[in-house]
Amino acid sequence: MKERIQKYLARCGVASRRKAEELVLSGKVKVNGSVIKEIILIDPEKDTVEVEGKKVKPEEKRVYIMLNKPTGVITSAKDQFGRRTVLDLVNVKERIFPVGRLDYDTSGLIILTNDGEVANKLMHPSKEVNKVYVAEVLGVPTKQEMDKFKRGLKIEDYVTAPADIKILKNLGRTSVIEVIIHEGRNRQVRKMCDAIGHKVIKLKRIKIGEIELGNLKEGEWRYLNQNEIEYLKSL
Repeated sequence: MKERIQKYLARCGVASRRKAEELVLSGKVKVNGSVIKEIILIDPEKDTVEVEGKKVKPEEKRVYIMLNKPTGVITSAKDQFGRRTVLDLVNVKERIFPVGRLDYDTSGLIILTNDGEVANKLMHPSKEVNKVYVAEVLGVPTKQEMDKFKRGLKIEDYVTAPADIKILKNLGRTSVIEVIIHEGRNRQVRKMCDAIGHKVIKLKRIKIGEIELGNLKEGEWRYLNQNEIEYLKSL
């Protein structure tokens, strides 16, 4: 049975469907020796698929991992500037990829897997999976500022979806806040905090949906347990 190339690449643990589409459109995928630059149907039983010169095939074993990403690490399979990536911190034999992203300067929870379907569910806007962050910001947000934050903020060329914010600790010159969003735009939490006049000093993601970072130390990783895996598959 034929299937779309991006779905096949996701099954192979190359990337999520969305990222796999980008790989195809940028000319990094070959089918039967020829570069393709558009989404096509392939026959997994007959066609040979290569990504950046390496033949790929579906992973037999599915793995689901959480990592407490330190700052200064790239959320990518590889980095053109030679910086450390999340894959440098996770030592498994399966080909895995990060689901979504965390900024270079942001620490905390990132999920890695070779299950493209689960990755697609987690990242799809229609699922509105909440992401919880703890941030230290300059100053202390006022009720009026937090109300604006909760309603949605105009940032660049878009308005953010309703979000949640609350003060966890008033430190005087700075404060510690909790932020909950379900979007995943580039540097969104930082931009939202900037928009209400409170620059982020430190930022850490502690939860994605029902998956919690817990007491996992920075730079460490673990396999998800069965309950966590079932939750992801149920999305």
